[in-house]
Amino acid sequence: MIPKGQRPYAKGTSMLGSKGDWRASPENLSHAQTVLDAVADSGTLYRDGLGMIASENIVSPMVQKIVSSDLHGRYAEGLPFKRYYQGCGDFDTIEELGINLAKKLFNVPFANIQSTSGTVSNIAALKALAKPGDDITAVSTADGGHISHARMGAVGLRDLNLSTYPWDEERMEPDIDASAKLIREVAPKIALFGQSVFLFPTPLKELADAAHEVGSTVMYDGAHVLGLIAGGCFQDPLHEGADVMTGSSHKTFPGPQGGFILSSSDDEKFQRKLNNAVFPGTCSSYHLHHVAGKVVALSEFIEYGEDLSKNTVANAQSFAAALAAEGFDVLAESRGYTASHQVLTRHGELDSGAGAKAADLLERAGIITNMNMLPGDTKAMSPSGLRLGVQELTRVGMGTDEMTDVARFYARVLLEQEDPSKVKADVREFKSNYQIIRYCFNEGNASGYPM
Repeated sequence: MIPKGQRPYAKGTSMLGSKGDWRASPENLSHAQTVLDAVADSGTLYRDGLGMIASENIVSPMVQKIVSSDLHGRYAEGLPFKRYYQGCGDFDTIEELGINLAKKLFNVPFANIQSTSGTVSNIAALKALAKPGDDITAVSTADGGHISHARMGAVGLRDLNLSTYPWDEERMEPDIDASAKLIREVAPKIALFGQSVFLFPTPLKELADAAHEVGSTVMYDGAHVLGLIAGGCFQDPLHEGADVMTGSSHKTFPGPQGGFILSSSDDEKFQRKLNNAVFPGTCSSYHLHHVAGKVVALSEFIEYGEDLSKNTVANAQSFAAALAAEGFDVLAESRGYTASHQVLTRHGELDSGAGAKAADLLERAGIITNMNMLPGDTKAMSPSGLRLGVQELTRVGMGTDEMTDVARFYARVLLEQEDPSKVKADVREFKSNYQIIRYCFNEGNASGYPM
């Protein structure tokens, strides 16, 4: 019989006394320690190394504090001041502020900041804008389109009929005339633009005009370049013909992981469809701690984002030129290599796996990248290229001069075949000078990495 006031607990644990002291089995504690150790090792990898995956970034000290707050376990289904739960008054204040800041930053009449990722934003937008069986046009994954634009991803989930744009490999963008012709022939419910490999602005105005001629809704996936758009350094899709723009909050926009849906439409019915597609369409809980973190990131970006975006693009262009000077095959030379945060390099024959081998060697030297398919590759796991991003390096204070130093590390590993462990030691010393997060509310000059 269990004494009054005492509850049974699982084997291996017990509660001692009234203060909640616990005893746990060594086996279960070891599982937790394994996770703690791996988290610490990951932090050390990025603190001492060069994080150059184009879809990643680090968050400010204030955002870090918010995403580990009590909000992480709370719910607030619905919209501000129209909730299904009690206890949401404080979060109503947070979300309403975030909506207003997003509308201000992007100069639009509609913003939803609830989505838990860029892909979820895409699923929600597709749900709002099309029915199963409808036609959609988008960039092929082989040409740099995101997997959510493909049958394997959100487009397939919504059972949409996909046609992909003819591609201009030299310019690394949809072929304008051929794509406009495709749109007019297919008359898709949605004409989707934007990519995962995203070097240059999309020729949106011409293609949006063709889409609107045949009654299509124009959707732009700005996940990778959302910060550059917000900073005025890429293009302005919602004022160039896009009706809806989705995006991620953790790439060039340097907030916590999550998503946005934005629209240029004043139509309340259209806006309601977008809101309903997020909740209840694709999200129940939408991770309040991340939403709150987005709100602070929005405020920081309004203060510092223009400089951050300009410096990110300048760094990417400097890095690309420095790689080319070292002897690397950098794509899109005729266009100045890049107008975004991304740089693409080719390291061998098509489908050779040279990109995968290069990424592995670089990681051994403390440089974190990702292999990537380039035009002509057909095998996702053995591509010829690398996709490189400079946004995290920019965030910790590197400039165009440092991009030359970074390119030299690449050359030592991949061209001169130097021992990666020796290069890693030099990378660590180099990175030790770039630990403080910039372009944010950080009066204490806090590090972006665990110490």
